[in-house]
Amino acid sequence: MVIAVDAMGGDNAPGQIVAGAVLAAPDLAGEIVLVGRESQVRALLAEHGALPPNVRVQHADDVVEMDDNPMLALRQKAGSSVTLAVDLVRDGQADAVVSAGNSGALMAAATMRLGRLPGVARPGIAVFMPTPLGKRICLDAGANVDCKPEHLLAYAIMGSQYAEHALGIENPRVGLLSIGTEPCKGNDLTLATAARLQNAPINFVGNVEGTQIFEGAVDVTVCDGFVGNVVLKVAEGVGHLVLSELKKTFRTSWRAMLGAWIMKSELKRMARQLDYAEYGGALLLGVSGVCVVSHGKSDARAIANAIGVAAAGAESRVVQRMAECLSALPAPVQVTSG
Repeated sequence: MVIAVDAMGGDNAPGQIVAGAVLAAPDLAGEIVLVGRESQVRALLAEHGALPPNVRVQHADDVVEMDDNPMLALRQKAGSSVTLAVDLVRDGQADAVVSAGNSGALMAAATMRLGRLPGVARPGIAVFMPTPLGKRICLDAGANVDCKPEHLLAYAIMGSQYAEHALGIENPRVGLLSIGTEPCKGNDLTLATAARLQNAPINFVGNVEGTQIFEGAVDVTVCDGFVGNVVLKVAEGVGHLVLSELKKTFRTSWRAMLGAWIMKSELKRMARQLDYAEYGGALLLGVSGVCVVSHGKSDARAIANAIGVAAAGAESRVVQRMAECLSALPAPVQVTSG
């Protein structure tokens, strides 16, 4: 297995990206290719001591900056690290790609250079959400803010396959995010989508409300990218607030500090559960390859976990399984472009 990593992508690149690759290397049954400016990457690798035997460097002249226009950057910077990393997957030289850089550029490069799966008009981002049952999937998390029922149908099918084959959840429950659990609740999009999902080859359990995402009521939550991104950012914000307030509380008295010491291991577990770095990255579903979109602020631990997400996606052959399931849909419900 080979994982291509965009070494120049992200707010903390290339330092934390290289550090993340070094951190992930011992546990990866395969090779990591760091794609970026070779002199910079090798200098950073030297700071970590001996080069891990399963890490190599591929030079890329250009870098797509975080504030670059994705489409314009791909045209003007054909030799960018993100483009060459995606090309490794396209050419069969890598099994997956990871980038914490310009997410629009990664999505555009993946869509144009890898192509889309059968029946998928617009790929979506599948993020992990913390629940008492472990991590569960929510998509789309921001790739497409304006969706049609056909797009959400594809997300539901792909999310179900992802949950089953990459997370090992048997017959995953799929829910449609709405303002109420009653079938009559929702806007035009959710009402039309629910009708499509009733006849889809998935375990559709109906509408779910926002609170149920974090209760583990469903294994896959489907929504448009506008709503999904708001949910994601609110979840991150609440997580930071909870941890910040706990720290303040535990400093108020010696009794509180003693309690914090007694609960140290449990508090660390909770902090990990609420930390996006623990989840590493989100899979871009709908393209013909395993592509992991990482948080722009990813540190070394987040990148190492993102490499793990990419490896799990490649090992489970989840993209091939999605393609098979989408191809089997009857013609009337195939997704059209637009």
